[in-house]
Amino acid sequence: MTSTDNTPHLRADARRNRDRIIAAARTAFVDRGIDVPMEEIARAAGVGVGTLYRRFPDRDSLILAVGRDAFQRVRDDAHRATDDEPDPWRALTGFLHTAADLRTVVRLSMLSPRARSILSSDPDVEALRNELLAVLDRLVRAAQDNGSLRADVSAGDLAMVMSLVAQGVNGMPEEMRRDAAARYMTLMLDGLQASPGTPLPGRAVTIEDLSRVRHAASHAE
Repeated sequence: MTSTDNTPHLRADARRNRDRIIAAARTAFVDRGIDVPMEEIARAAGVGVGTLYRRFPDRDSLILAVGRDAFQRVRDDAHRATDDEPDPWRALTGFLHTAADLRTVVRLSMLSPRARSILSSDPDVEALRNELLAVLDRLVRAAQDNGSLRADVSAGDLAMVMSLVAQGVNGMPEEMRRDAAARYMTLMLDGLQASPGTPLPGRAVTIEDLSRVRHAASHAE
């Protein structure tokens, strides 16, 4: 498994502080946008403002850390799904249900062109995204090979499904959002099973299609 975490090795207490800051920033950015005062993030993390700025000298570096952390979490979930579950369909669906951290990236990108630009231009984020799509592609092919996943969908299609679910639930009130992703992903997955199934219009979305769309969007900003 490759790693794109360029964080220097930290003492245990420094690592805990960094993790608390990222967790607090993730919640604040998703709930209130990226302009939340840094002092509030430090307070929510239980650290001093000086500690926050030693770890993250500016807001952009904190936004990038939150995005990288989200992709790393989803990447790790994908590898666990591949390694720990021998049944291809359960491995695929288990991963899709646990990929909730992608909602962080989707939410940031939807709410802030600045955050979208920071994340889309970072080579580490790009590497994590590509690794994640490669793992998803292997899960999709394995589920199709054993006949559990319909043959006319692709990893790109499932990536689009995940994005649509994430975008759709982000605007809901908290009490509805808590279970919404699992609910609607379950509905989507029922339609992805090999049988029964209605023929799909159009063609499958490829990983290359996703890359072209992403690059076109970043150049249009």
